[in-house]
Amino acid sequence: MNVIQIENLSKEYRLGVIGHGTLTRDLQSWWAKVRGKEDPNSKIEPLLARQEKQIQGDSFWALQEINLEVKQGEILGIIGRNGAGKSTLLKILSRVTAPTKGQIKIKGRIASLLEVGTGFHPELTGRENIFMNGAILGMYKNEIKNKLDEIIDFSGIEKFIDTPVKRYSSGMYVRLAFAVAAHLESEILVIDEILAVGDAEFQKKCLGKMDDVVHEGRTVIVVSHNMGMITQLCPSVVWLRHGRIEKNGVTKEIIAEYFSESFDNVSIGKFEIKPDSKKLSQLTQFCLLDELERAVENYTCDQKIILSLTYTVRYKVKGLYGYLQIMTADQTVAMVSDSFDSGENFLDDLDSGIYRILIQIPPRTLAPGDYYVYLNFTSPKYQGDNIDSPGIVGRFHLDDPTSRRGNKRSGFFSTLLKWNVDNLSENFSS
Repeated sequence: MNVIQIENLSKEYRLGVIGHGTLTRDLQSWWAKVRGKEDPNSKIEPLLARQEKQIQGDSFWALQEINLEVKQGEILGIIGRNGAGKSTLLKILSRVTAPTKGQIKIKGRIASLLEVGTGFHPELTGRENIFMNGAILGMYKNEIKNKLDEIIDFSGIEKFIDTPVKRYSSGMYVRLAFAVAAHLESEILVIDEILAVGDAEFQKKCLGKMDDVVHEGRTVIVVSHNMGMITQLCPSVVWLRHGRIEKNGVTKEIIAEYFSESFDNVSIGKFEIKPDSKKLSQLTQFCLLDELERAVENYTCDQKIILSLTYTVRYKVKGLYGYLQIMTADQTVAMVSDSFDSGENFLDDLDSGIYRILIQIPPRTLAPGDYYVYLNFTSPKYQGDNIDSPGIVGRFHLDDPTSRRGNKRSGFFSTLLKWNVDNLSENFSS
């Protein structure tokens, strides 16, 4: 049974119009306009080739002629580059915004995790917000009470549940928001990049809970730049490009095509991106270095691999989170790292400025072979082009000259293990 039926759906935005975002962003846009400054929240950059086809006159088509069916109990992933229309589609599904053309039929109630704090009143406590969200979903007070202990326990913020949520960190917001959406009685759960923050243990809990949700017959729709998570979680995906469905189908096949296109376009050596003043923060340069900080593209397994990022912060981004994947040529993820490896909210303290970020892969970590570097920067407090998703930014080759088998060492790692031999033959007789 289909719980979501989308027919010829299109969404048009008028350029420069205040009233398409949150109240905070609208006030920022209005104040910038009054001062004659550039709108810090503008999501439109006509000079970007990937968006030119979507812009006609003074309007912008975020979505065009979308046709899609989602079945009950399905976990559907939605992928695509920034500006593809992913977040707009989820906002329409969540009834945050209305389509310009077409129609959408939904059977059941929807719980949405879009921007952190969406659906939360900042002056209310965590406990009070749980009851408010339940009431919005049409639940009775006794029904919410029966779920309350389970929600609080899952969130892991028991000590702060009676504190106003305006004092919560972004991580606490995410914990409570996911716990509320996943445990209250809704037939459809919509998630937009919300699991980009939080420690590994909590992310694992979330993935497990989404499996439980599906086994209960509920439907989950997930938007994420984390292809590893999408592959693990979603049997099928929809690939959006320029506001249209490029392809949909089996996750591994679609993601393989998505990455194949990215691999074909990646350059060897220094990767530079034209500065885009519309972005709150942005990767502007990527380079692979050796220990003497020379630009290289070939390494031996005994060398340290240094990823050098030039990162521009135009406006301080609360909850800024960086994500790294090292992948093989067949799109297998060999290793993953994120900015939380250096501490939760590690990038939160970056004021406006230009920064150099170095990520070091120790010697003898990866096995010989060809590898690609995937980068993504996001924040649960923002969506769309305001945060950066450069994607595949570089590639490198690894040799292992110490191996007697040449480059035949299999697996993902080239760690040299110590083999100790103890002579036990003191009382041995042949």
